[in-house]
Amino acid sequence: QVQLVESGGGLVQAGGSLRLSCAASGSIFGLNAMGWYRQGPGKRRWLVAVITTGGTINYADSVKGRFTISRDNAKNMVYLQMNSLQPEDTAVYYCHAEDALHDYWGKGTLVTVSS
Repeated sequence: QVQLVESGGGLVQAGGSLRLSCAASGSIFGLNAMGWYRQGPGKRRWLVAVITTGGTINYADSVKGRFTISRDNAKNMVYLQMNSLQPEDTAVYYCHAEDALHDYWGKGTLVTVSS
């Protein structure tokens, strides 16, 4: 089993920045991709950014150029630097990881962007 714990959410004004962190623990040696999803009020959960163990990165079109995902394999951490935040970025952000057999989720951290 893998446990994921997010931190770094909060309230920020439009145009501001936040950095989310996700700490992975447990059976982490088989982890491949790690990433961030988000779910806004009344909306489905969707992929924001993902990074593989090898460093391949993909972003949702709506966050390209504003968000940066990074990963520290030595510390078992994944980060999401979010700049130029807009009210539509308001959501619960979930850390996600996967190995060959399972998907793992954190409990989420709320990001609220005020206009």
